[in-house]
Formats: sequence, structure tokens, C-alpha cells
Amino acid sequence: MRKIIFAILVIFSTTAACFAQNAGTAGSFARMGFGARGLAMGNALTAVIKGDLNPYYNPAVSAFALNRSASATFTFLSLDRSLNFLSYTQAVKPTAGISFGLINAGVGDIDGRTSDGIHTENYSTYENQFFLSFSNKVHERVSIGVTVKLYHSKLFDEVKSTTVGFDIGACVIIFDNLTGGIAFQDLGSKYIWDTKKIYPDPYGTTTTDYFPSLRRIGLALTIPELDGLITAEFENSSEGTNILRGGIEVNPLEYLSIRGGIDRIDFSDEATGIKPSFGFALRKPMGEYTPTLSYAFVAESFAPRSFHMITLTVTF
Repeated sequence: MRKIIFAILVIFSTTAACFAQNAGTAGSFARMGFGARGLAMGNALTAVIKGDLNPYYNPAVSAFALNRSASATFTFLSLDRSLNFLSYTQAVKPTAGISFGLINAGVGDIDGRTSDGIHTENYSTYENQFFLSFSNKVHERVSIGVTVKLYHSKLFDEVKSTTVGFDIGACVIIFDNLTGGIAFQDLGSKYIWDTKKIYPDPYGTTTTDYFPSLRRIGLALTIPELDGLITAEFENSSEGTNILRGGIEVNPLEYLSIRGGIDRIDFSDEATGIKPSFGFALRKPMGEYTPTLSYAFVAESFAPRSFHMITLTVTF
């Protein structure tokens, strides 16, 4: 019976983020994107160094932070999934920046039943990523950065795993209106599952699930006439996936931003469907503080319905 329940939980934990890149591999929840701005712009923020910055896409960007900012994100997902974010970023004078935060994901209300179909109890799974990022400008136009990520996941009862991974990246201001970025993500990340605590010998085993490592390269072009930004990037992974994505952000009014994007442009035989998105942000300065409310709508090709994301950011 425990084997049946355990297998069901494995399936549901994979479903928790199965519409991210490299679906079905370890750590999918951490590849869905970060915050309403990132999701609304198709997750194409590897080279973006203006506005709300977060090292999720590139650990080198926090060196360009002009202020301190804190954000919290809540996501409305189907299939009893949850996905939440917290982050804080600030400049470290004279040339550096630091950021830290949390990504939390899970699946709840998993119906546990015996082999006879009798309900036992509801189960849940969760995955967390805690990250700390530091970057520094080695030149007024060039920054490099590193992110240390601690993963902690619970699959079932005592079946848990904790691992550490790393991101490294760089940003270059190519021209005054054009920025380039490159990032290598989830270096060394893996889950190690030990089921010997719930299964007696010889049934318990130790299994290692490696995270796919990602290589991202992107460009961000500022368009003064539109008071906006156009982004594009390419991502390759150790799983052999090749993804194109792009985004746009315009500011028609002083306190309003409108965003759109497209993610997961994949021409392989195992393509999981293009993921369009759009959103907006409203901000209102209040003395030394500027709260911003951002919204993103993201289509999921193989989910029962699309999902919504809300981010509250305070800059000070």
C-alpha cells in the first residue's frame, strides 16, 4: 500500500510544475519563472538590468540595482498546485549588489486510498529553494555574479532531500540602449531520495535525480520612443532542449507598465507547446516608498486552465 501511495505522490509532485521547461525532471518548479514581471515577459529577463531586478534569471543583475526592493508573489494554479515567491534586492556600494529569497511550490489535497478504494488521508508534497546572490561590477559596463541555492523537498513521510546548487552569470552593456547577458544555472543540483526509512530491506533504495543544467544567453533593447524594452533569449539544457523566448514592456503612462511575452518556442519533437503571456504593473510613489502591483496571465498548453500571478513590490 505504501508503494502505491508513494508512486502516486511521485506523479503528483512531477505534475506540480510539469509545464515548465524540461518537464518531468528534478526541480521543475524552479524553472517556471519568477514574479509577475518575469512571467508576463516570457521569462526573457537574462539581460534586463532596469526596473525590478532579481537574480533568478541572471545572478549578475543585482549589481545594477539603484534602490532596495522587496517583493512577494502569489500564484493561482490548477491541479491543486501552489507556487509562491519572496525576494529582497539591494545595492552594495560602490559597485556590488546582493539579493536573497525563497521559491515555494507544492501540491495539496492528494487523495490517499487503499487498494480497495477506501479513503485513508489527504497527502501533500512541497519543494523549496532558498537562494543568496552576490554580484559586482568589474567594469562600469560589465558585472559578474554567483547565486548559491539550497533546495529542500519532501515527497512522502520521511522521504526528503536537501541539495545545493549554483548559478553563475555576467551582464554587459554593449551600447547605451543594448544589454547582453549570459547565465549558467543549476550547476551541481540534484535530489538524493532514500526510501530505506519507509521500506524494509531489500525494497528500500537510494536514487539520485539530477537537475538539468541550463545555459541562457539574452539581449535587452531599450526603445526610448516607446519608453519600453524588448528582450529575446536562447536557452539550451543538459537534457538537449533548445528554447527561444521573448518579451516586451512599454510604459504608456508614468505609473503604468504593459507587458507581453512568449515562452517555450521549441521546435523539437518533444515540444510541450508555446506559452504566451501578458500583464501589467501599477505603481504609485509614496514619499520614500514606491509600491508596485504587478499581474501576469500565463497560458499553459496542457493544463486544465491558464494561471494568474500577482506580485507586490516595494522599492525604497
